[in-house]
Amino acid sequence: MTAMTTGETPESDIFAQILPFDPFDPAFQADPYPTYRKMLESGPVASEVPGVSVVGGHKEVTAVLRDARFGHGDGSLVASQITHDADGNLVRPFIFMDPPDHTRIRSLVNKAFTARHIERLRPRAHKLMSELIDAARAASPEGPIDLMASVAYPIATTLIREMLGAPAEDHDRIARWSAALGRGLDPDFLLTPEEIQLRDTSRMEFEAYFSDLADQRRAEPAEDLVTELVQAEEEGDKLTKSELVAACRVMLAAGYVATANLIGNAVLALLRNPDQLDWFRSHPDKVDAVVEEALRYDSPVQLPGTRLALEDAEIAGRPVKQGEIVVLLLGAANHDPAAYDAPERFDATRAAAPHLAFSGGVHFCLGAPLARVTAQVVLSDLAERELELADPNPPYAPNFVIRSLLSLPVHVRG
Repeated sequence: MTAMTTGETPESDIFAQILPFDPFDPAFQADPYPTYRKMLESGPVASEVPGVSVVGGHKEVTAVLRDARFGHGDGSLVASQITHDADGNLVRPFIFMDPPDHTRIRSLVNKAFTARHIERLRPRAHKLMSELIDAARAASPEGPIDLMASVAYPIATTLIREMLGAPAEDHDRIARWSAALGRGLDPDFLLTPEEIQLRDTSRMEFEAYFSDLADQRRAEPAEDLVTELVQAEEEGDKLTKSELVAACRVMLAAGYVATANLIGNAVLALLRNPDQLDWFRSHPDKVDAVVEEALRYDSPVQLPGTRLALEDAEIAGRPVKQGEIVVLLLGAANHDPAAYDAPERFDATRAAAPHLAFSGGVHFCLGAPLARVTAQVVLSDLAERELELADPNPPYAPNFVIRSLLSLPVHVRG
């Protein structure tokens, strides 16, 4: 195994030792799936060091995600995601909690983050998509446009901002926070000191801003998600301000990266598989199937974090003792030949096991409906136009948790 440069966090020490591949290898970053396939040929679970299991099998990852014996534990493995509020109280986002704390906060957030919120964004997404394409083409009438910079990131940021209820004049700072917080979902050892500093500064600014916004919505409710979170209540229980702000931070960061990179990865997959693009154009009502296959084929979230064995358990018949660490590889699970026929093929017509792109179990991604709706709108619009890749091998960011294109230059006509 190739050695990695490590930092000071528990995460860095763990990841530096446990992976059976080098995530910094440019070949891996360009296409991790052959590496995953080779790993799976040796079995669904790999163990480079005692006490750590790296799980890539679809059945096995699914089982761990649904098993209450695995969780986040004391939080030492996600220390970089835990902060303090202005009063010094520990703020741990609910996606890094275990039941019953996770259950309590998730149920309150679910009351606010409803299908009604998502569906009422669909007409807005259609209008915004047309505006973004028109603006990008006007800015570069002869050359290609970068779909990541011109469409994927702006539409994700705008829809989440509007859903939360932040005004348009604050768009630039929220876009900046989105990028920094989204990048900050990677463990610290994958970030530069400058990226860590920017993430931490953005968190403080974000939390101060949304704390004030929550106070405003308590005094003057509006038709937005922050108001719904302020008002959400179950059996007399409500979110504290710190819990509310932390929930907003999670939705901004995770929703931004999942939505934007789902769009980028899906467009690239279609353009590299023209037979599937032709099929999609002949079956525009099947956009949901195209999005689901894109999620499986090139998942925007490759790693949903580490888990601790909270008690003795087993994975694929292998004993796992309490306190041992488990790393779940969603990208590998979604390409497991035991679950999918020819998993390396992009095929929107396939009938197969449900993908794990949005994780699973109690931590199934809260923002999945928003990511799906946004991607459906973008792909439907682009399928009506003439598209051509300007770069057959667009570059990827040096991430591991998030699979992210740095740019996606595309000629768009029509």
